[in-house]
Amino acid sequence: MRVVLLAGGLGTRISEESEYRPKPMVEIGGMPILWHIMKEYSFYGFNDFIVCAGYKQHMIKEWFADYFLYTSDVTFDFTQGDKIILHNQRTEPWKVTVVDTGYGTMTGGRLKRVQKYIGDEPFMVTYGDGVCDVNISKLLEFHQKHGKSATLTAVKIDQSKGVLDVGGDNAVRSFREKSTTDGALINAGYMVFQPEVFNYLTDDNCILEQEPMQKLASDGQLMSYQHEGFWQCMDTKREKNILEELWDTGKAPWKVW
Repeated sequence: MRVVLLAGGLGTRISEESEYRPKPMVEIGGMPILWHIMKEYSFYGFNDFIVCAGYKQHMIKEWFADYFLYTSDVTFDFTQGDKIILHNQRTEPWKVTVVDTGYGTMTGGRLKRVQKYIGDEPFMVTYGDGVCDVNISKLLEFHQKHGKSATLTAVKIDQSKGVLDVGGDNAVRSFREKSTTDGALINAGYMVFQPEVFNYLTDDNCILEQEPMQKLASDGQLMSYQHEGFWQCMDTKREKNILEELWDTGKAPWKVW
């Protein structure tokens, strides 16, 4: 099953970092947060990734192109025709397709643009700027059991994100945009979609978290997987520092590998 990573936004609220690189390439413990997210999926056996890039998309492509250099010791032997020797190669079992989905394209539009790489199969989607210790195998099992078109991971946190109205059967009754007074269940990403979700997406201006999610909810096709563990986005420099401290002290809950 393919995993789609939404990694094309500007990241304006963490402009200290995103002025120079895409937000998913901001580093935690010396590696991009995108790498951390991929490592978690890989731990559960999901190794086929589609990265929806946009802002400074070339930097994401260049990072993966040079991945061996970043993760290995290297000898540059200029006495033998500029020979490069890699030592202690640490590779990942990953297939990574990086797609330029446009500079100003919205989340739903980015997803629509990579439809041809996904095909007529179920797939996973998450954001490229947040880490979580959700059990992805159990999330997928939950999705497969209920038989609906879409599942999102819901967490309860006092932040201004998109707010969910969830019934006792875990069905999402409504999906509305954030309010500064909300402290309710929110969409943490880590979503599983059936291919018919593409029917809810339109053009580059389509925002996944607005009309498509609202329509899925009203059609009774959106379910929530309740996660009571760790989740943290990286919208601001303060949140980046929280993640950095957790990693540096060996207390990063998302490090399951």
